[in-house]
Amino acid sequence: MGLGTWAWGNQLLWGYDKSMDQELQQLFNLVVSKGINIFDTADSYGTGLLNGRSEELLGQFVEEYPGSERQRNNICIATKLAPYPWRITSGQFVAACKGSLRRLGMEQIGIGQLHWSTANYQPLQERALWDGLVALYNEGLVQAVGVSNYGPKQMQKIHKHLQKRGVPLASAQVQYSLLSRGPQQEEIRAVCQDLDVQMIAYSPLALGMLSGKYDKDTLPEGPRSALFRQILPGAQPLLQVMQEVAEARGKTVPQVGINWCMCQDTIPIPGAKNLQQAEGNLGSLGWRLDSGEQAALAEAADMVPRGMIQNIFQTK
Repeated sequence: MGLGTWAWGNQLLWGYDKSMDQELQQLFNLVVSKGINIFDTADSYGTGLLNGRSEELLGQFVEEYPGSERQRNNICIATKLAPYPWRITSGQFVAACKGSLRRLGMEQIGIGQLHWSTANYQPLQERALWDGLVALYNEGLVQAVGVSNYGPKQMQKIHKHLQKRGVPLASAQVQYSLLSRGPQQEEIRAVCQDLDVQMIAYSPLALGMLSGKYDKDTLPEGPRSALFRQILPGAQPLLQVMQEVAEARGKTVPQVGINWCMCQDTIPIPGAKNLQQAEGNLGSLGWRLDSGEQAALAEAADMVPRGMIQNIFQTK
């Protein structure tokens, strides 16, 4: 399991405020001390004047981590670089990575990822960005490269492109949870296994819909509320099964949801905005749902009439 930092700097969706920074550092220190070493971020994380804030905070927290040098050196920052319309050459993609390195205060990023594919709307740009990933790897700016929001067909194409140039594709981020496990997600998972690419599950709790905190009468504030209103009523039977499993295991509903993702051979990257959420996430580790529990959860998930809306940049 890793930790996603989309919320760090995002005021619009997650209500970030700079007053949260001290507790964010405390939760960072906590999870690193408990063995979490993968932190996912992006150069686009942060809203308005706070753009890039997530990377800045991670760099600061790594630098100020009070634990051992071994633990600090074992931290893997996985940042995603956005294929903005003005990034049309591999050199511009390299420049974007150097910007992330400056914000992080590092000389090398653990995993440099292409945030999404432009194949659906600007296919010529896509090849330049692939070459950008090659350049990042060859110049030693990243230890490994990955992709995000790639479908099975496009993933096979980029894997072949990178392989010809001697660059292994290390990871692929996919929106994956009990509310996002349709045929395409399962095909992506199969392709990842076939190509020896590690699948990373983002939004493993479906933006909090699988946290057990919400129902049709209790909705989050902000843009998420409209989506929750559409999906949550039909997801109640699934949440009930998750609650039953949680009670039988002495766990919580979100811990069941995160553990389910791990049981599918993915690395989930749940977010955390405070110590309580981080401590809850850590309770997903050290145990495993049995086959019967996994089957019951999958069966309940199959009955949900409407699952999560997929990322608009998700390719086939």
